[in-house]
Amino acid sequence: MADYLVDMRDIQFVLMDQIGIDGLLKREAFEDFDPEDMVAILEESVKFATDVFFPLSTEGDKIGVKWDDGKVTVPEGTQAAWDLMKENSLIGLNMKPEFGGMGLPECVMTAISDVFVGANPSLALTPMLTVGAGHLIESFGSDELKQIYVEKMYTGDWAGTMCLTEAGAGTDVGASKTKAYRNDDGSFRIEGSKIFITSGDHDLTPNVIHAVLARIEGDAPGTKGISLFLVPKFLVNEDGSIGEFNDVKCTGIEHKMGIHASPTCQMAFGEDGNCKGWLLGNERDGMKAMFQMMNEARIGVGLQGAASGNAAFQQALAYTKERLQGPHISRFKDPTAPRVAIIEHPDIRRSLMMQKAYSEGMRAMLYKAAYYGDMAATAENDEEKEKYEARVAIMTPICKAYCSDMGFRVTEWAMQCLGGYGYCHEYAIEQMMRDVKIASIYEGANGIQAMDLVGRKLAQKMGANFMAVMGQIGDFIEANGDNDELKDSFGKLTIARDAVNEAAMYFMMTGGNDPIVPLLNATPFLMLFGDLLIGKELLDQAVISQKKFAAICEEKKVNPKRSKKVRGLLEDDENAAFFWNKVKTAKFFCNSVLSEAPGKADAIKGGDKSPMEVYL
Repeated sequence: MADYLVDMRDIQFVLMDQIGIDGLLKREAFEDFDPEDMVAILEESVKFATDVFFPLSTEGDKIGVKWDDGKVTVPEGTQAAWDLMKENSLIGLNMKPEFGGMGLPECVMTAISDVFVGANPSLALTPMLTVGAGHLIESFGSDELKQIYVEKMYTGDWAGTMCLTEAGAGTDVGASKTKAYRNDDGSFRIEGSKIFITSGDHDLTPNVIHAVLARIEGDAPGTKGISLFLVPKFLVNEDGSIGEFNDVKCTGIEHKMGIHASPTCQMAFGEDGNCKGWLLGNERDGMKAMFQMMNEARIGVGLQGAASGNAAFQQALAYTKERLQGPHISRFKDPTAPRVAIIEHPDIRRSLMMQKAYSEGMRAMLYKAAYYGDMAATAENDEEKEKYEARVAIMTPICKAYCSDMGFRVTEWAMQCLGGYGYCHEYAIEQMMRDVKIASIYEGANGIQAMDLVGRKLAQKMGANFMAVMGQIGDFIEANGDNDELKDSFGKLTIARDAVNEAAMYFMMTGGNDPIVPLLNATPFLMLFGDLLIGKELLDQAVISQKKFAAICEEKKVNPKRSKKVRGLLEDDENAAFFWNKVKTAKFFCNSVLSEAPGKADAIKGGDKSPMEVYL
């Protein structure tokens, strides 16, 4: 089994140099932390992921979860890993200390999750959903429910889920048939079934707490008539101990392409008429409340894509440095030439650069979205709060769909670098590719994310949120566009920004009269927008890195215009090489990807309806 490879240098760069987390840590909510604390926590997380998470990944994939007469059993070793997470307080690190958390910034928790998910996505899913369900209770539950459940979920004593999907109500949540009937004591009797419930049942914890969407008897059809309920597997006694079984059963598990060690369950609530639930939030506001957890999970699923892609890239990079095949391009006709590592071959170099650019760009975009969430949560006034919430709203569907799609593509490119070996079980990339594919499907399929972006997010506040994001990009271009080395790259970023603007304006002009065209082009638009955001983040990194590279050259008295001296510096100084590579990565992405933006926008604006007109 290969080692788990983590680019800790890049993670620290995004948090410390690009985001500038030291400024965030001066806010009252985080003033007990300093940057050194964050680095120490990240280093421990990498060690934990390397020593605990990753070794379980391969065996968990082979063994999978088991279902027998309603009982779900996780692979051997998973329980010990869960217990270690609890012991080290790793589950609710970003949650409030009053409920057992540590109160870390969300952007730091995103970095920690990046490391964990890249090591073992199956194992990382249960804590992510547990914290999300606990946060629902913290946000919408009564004081009594908060006291009973939240801390036990943030500490991992109990686990949690979100239960939306039904056999006839997947994307169409409003078609849900699960019912809630009023009890005299203020609780509700829940009856119905759910499918595709991640971690719906398992033997990791003695209780599993479900967030269940159901329709109170007599309420209207559609999403407006749905309420949200807390439904535990076991009832809880007054002293906090586990009580009677609550008629919540797992009736089977799915057999899947990937994430074999994560139980994907079919759940039955109230088969015997004895399932109790408690309202979370207001009646008929279930979707509004559940969107909190869904949006958190969507960022998490986007991270699953990016983390898996980055992990696969690290594997491919290491392999191509060791695998000898063929002569150097300068001697390709010489049969006596020595074999070289395949990283010397131009096409492999191109593939690795594509993997690097997308992996690092997606990481920056996801961390930035989490940082904006931190800024909104700690805002000093309503104006600041709305500003950052607007950015998160626009970015959420892009983070989810773009990163899950491109994370899968990066694993594909990484596998190609290994040739036939990459397709074999003995190498980690094969499993990474299978495990990550689900990320584009669950938590709202990517096509739905694209329609959300085009149909809702672009129009929010009469387009003001969208224009604010585009204005931020414009300000960045104006501040840095005259950079000599990066002038051409900033020119391509400008063209890509204009392309996104033109496509969005086209939707706004045509959508009211003919919604088919925007819906047909929602996914291409989301991907185009994602390219723009990635390009902006990579160029931001390049500008920062230019200055740091120049400082190293000055310190070591190296003329940056003398290639031989620079080459020697890159070989001797890891930091110099890191910053040099950041500049080259941004230039590559702008030239290879952003240069295509006008053509993509033209295709969107073409108004072609052939997919709807073809006879299939």
